[in-house]
Formats: sequence, C-alpha cells, structure tokens
Amino acid sequence: MEPRSIAGRPAPLSPAAAPTVRQLTVDVESAGQRLDNYLIRLLKGVPKTHIYRVIRSGEVRVNKGRAGADTRVAEGDVVRVPPMRLAEPSAAPPAPAREFPILLEDEHLLAIAKPAGVAVHGGSGVSFGVIEQLRRARPQARFLELVHRLDKETSGILLLAKKRSALTALQDQFRTRDTHKVYAALVFGAWPASLKVIDLALHKTLDAAGERHVRVVAADHADGRRSITLVRSVRLLGAYSLLEISLKTGRTHQIRVHLASAGHAIVGDPKYGDFARNRDLARTPLRFARMFLHARELAFDHPTSGLRITLQAALPAECETLLSALSAP
Repeated sequence: MEPRSIAGRPAPLSPAAAPTVRQLTVDVESAGQRLDNYLIRLLKGVPKTHIYRVIRSGEVRVNKGRAGADTRVAEGDVVRVPPMRLAEPSAAPPAPAREFPILLEDEHLLAIAKPAGVAVHGGSGVSFGVIEQLRRARPQARFLELVHRLDKETSGILLLAKKRSALTALQDQFRTRDTHKVYAALVFGAWPASLKVIDLALHKTLDAAGERHVRVVAADHADGRRSITLVRSVRLLGAYSLLEISLKTGRTHQIRVHLASAGHAIVGDPKYGDFARNRDLARTPLRFARMFLHARELAFDHPTSGLRITLQAALPAECETLLSALSAP
C-alpha cells in the first residue's frame, strides 16, 4: 500500500529506507502554492534539480493528471510523488533572523522594502531568502507567506500575508490584475519617446538546475504568452534613460526581457544585460554593481476593509547616487 500523508505532510522516510510512491494531500496552509515550491518545501533532502526533472517527465501527478512546475495546488488535491531517495541531512546553518524596512503592517499583511541581492525565498542554489529570514525573526508568527515575488536582483515593495484569508484575497487580485505596479528602471541608451507599449509574447524555460530563462517568441508560438509592458521615459541622462514601467501582464522577467529586446538592457542586469558595460560601471568609483530595477509603487485593495492602498518605496541610496552622478554637468 502506498503511504499517504497527514495534513499535507509526507509519510516519514529515512535516507536509508527503500523509496516508494507517495500520495501527498494538500492542506489548507499549502493551498495556492506552486507545485515546485510545494514539493521543495516538503521533500527536504531531495535535490531541486531532481524535483524539476520528475515534474517535467510527468512522473508527478496532481489528481492523477500531469501538471507543470507553475501549477497552483488547491486544498484537497492529491499529489503523486514517484519513488525518491532522500539525501543525507544537510549541515547547512539555518537562515539568520532578519527584519526588513516596513512600509505597512497590520494583523493581515506585511509590506517591506526588499533590498537588491536578496532572494524572496530559498531555492536554485540560494539557501534562504526573505521569507525564511522573517520567519526566523518572528518565531511567534503563526502564518507568514509571500503574496508575490520579486527577482533577487530587484529592489522594492514586497507584500506578505499574515493570514491565509489575506493571502488568498491578495493573490486573487494579482491574478486578475486588480493591482497596479510601477517600477523605475535605468537602461542603456536613449529610449525612443514613441515606444510606449511593448506587446511581445514570452516563453519561459527551466534548465536542469531549475533556473528560469525567458525569451521573446512569435505571437503564435505554441508556448508563448502574450505580455504587455507600458513604458514612459522620465529623463535622459547622457548615455542612459530613466524609465517608468507599469505592467498589463506579470510574466517572469517580463520587464527585463522586453527592455533588452528593444535594444535597451537594464543597467546591471546579470542575465539579459550588457555584460561588458555592466562590468565597466562596476569598476568606476561609484562601484554600481546591482541591477537598476526598483518596484517603487504598488496599489491594491486591503483584503478585509476593501480600501484601496497605495504603497511607495523610495529609490535605494546607491541608485540615487548613480542618478546624481549621471546628472552632473
């Protein structure tokens, strides 16, 4: 008989035990998570590369059907996990306790200003991120989950839920595009004033390590997803342009890929950027070595009161310093 889970937790399995098929039942606290994150959290000791591999191969099933890594699991879903042997427990230290600048907090939600260079959660070679550090800093918190994500290299507003009901309500708003997000980006070159809308389909792939790669594809590409970015040029700073970006869709790496495809990569982008110019900028006295993409404004409806809330996060000091230097005569 295949071992079943209790309250969404897998049946115990020691590293030496013979691996068997397991059936995991999604509990209320796990509902709404992506399938990959759900399995990564529960299958401690299984390499993430292997988890992504079995998902892609179709060996992982949700309610007896195939599912992708980005499938959202729901309470009561039964997830079939193929036989997997757990690795020996890691001796890696736990995430350090850390608080971040708070933009808003009440009993339902928490909004922070995430610094660049910090992942929102552990995975893909990152031991821990914002969520693990916050949970460590707040051991009394009964519930704390990410509402959405920001790339590791992106700074700015990050929203977390302190109750399951708030998480569900806020994620529904993100899915239905009832939120409004505004980003500041500095790009190489003079942005053409006439280019105000980028409407290009994007296709996301995962490599063997679970690393995401996104590229522009034809509108009729079988796996492409229509993606729309609105761009406003704020200021021309010599060989750079400061842009204001808002999104009609929220695809992975959308802003970064769309701007790069237009020939104006974001300054400091380590994946889609101009690597030689990034290196040269990091070697100047300014030592600017991060990506200049900042989530500066987020508007949403409060999950209980329904009131429209607009949060703003000031540009980090290193970004302001760079803009001042580029503006100098």
